[in-house]
Amino acid sequence: MTAPYGIIGWPLGHSKSPLLHNWGLRTSGLPGKYEAWPTEPKKLKAFMAEVRARHIKGVSVTIPHKQAVMPYLDGLTERATRVGAVNTLFWAGGKLLGDNTDVAGIVAPLAPHREAIGSALVLGAGGAARAACAALQELGVAEIAVTNRTAAKAETLAKDFGITAVAWEGRAARPWSLIVNTTPLGMKGEHQGKSPWPGDGFGHVGLVFDLVYNPVRTVLISDAKNAGVEVLSGLQMFLQQGLAQFEIWTGVKLEEKGARQLLMMDLLATGG
Repeated sequence: MTAPYGIIGWPLGHSKSPLLHNWGLRTSGLPGKYEAWPTEPKKLKAFMAEVRARHIKGVSVTIPHKQAVMPYLDGLTERATRVGAVNTLFWAGGKLLGDNTDVAGIVAPLAPHREAIGSALVLGAGGAARAACAALQELGVAEIAVTNRTAAKAETLAKDFGITAVAWEGRAARPWSLIVNTTPLGMKGEHQGKSPWPGDGFGHVGLVFDLVYNPVRTVLISDAKNAGVEVLSGLQMFLQQGLAQFEIWTGVKLEEKGARQLLMMDLLATGG
């Protein structure tokens, strides 16, 4: 662990965070390097000890550590407390703190569609799902529900946010203005080619937001487009949350257009 910035998760083969943040460091003329640190759950405690020992400046946190990492921190921002999950670790006043930029990453792409979103169903019940629920509440969506293959997890999340839990088997049984996929289904790797939504279930869906960004065109996105449903790519969310992370760590606002072009060119070149 020689770099002052990096990302932890398991697995990490799909992550474009090193590409984005190393580009940001170079274009900003800042020292340092951002690396990928694949971290199995059983090694999380040891990793966090290394973060403190080496005073790692900034850490991105992804599946499955967004909640598991919280007990190892000295505190949380108000936003991370509200969400109950973190995706960003940073130092302030000598303390290692957790923040959540996923909320901003979800709010920004959805804001232009706000008036058309009367109901929303969140697929999944992990850290990203918690951020999605917080974002939807921030946007003032009247009806929010969550569904997960493990019903108990959906029920816990629903209770925490004061929303409704829907059975996974019945998730497509009623109309939804918006569905937000926060599961890894469709992600490059072992989950690629899978979808969290039945292919014939788009008849009463108004908008699909897939937080998976690699590949850009997931099975869920393809099925929705084929059904004539408007879609939002997870690349938009990834870009916004990443720009917010970089500013937390460095105080520098990266140029959004250049960052988006960088990511799109890489994803196209690598078949994403």
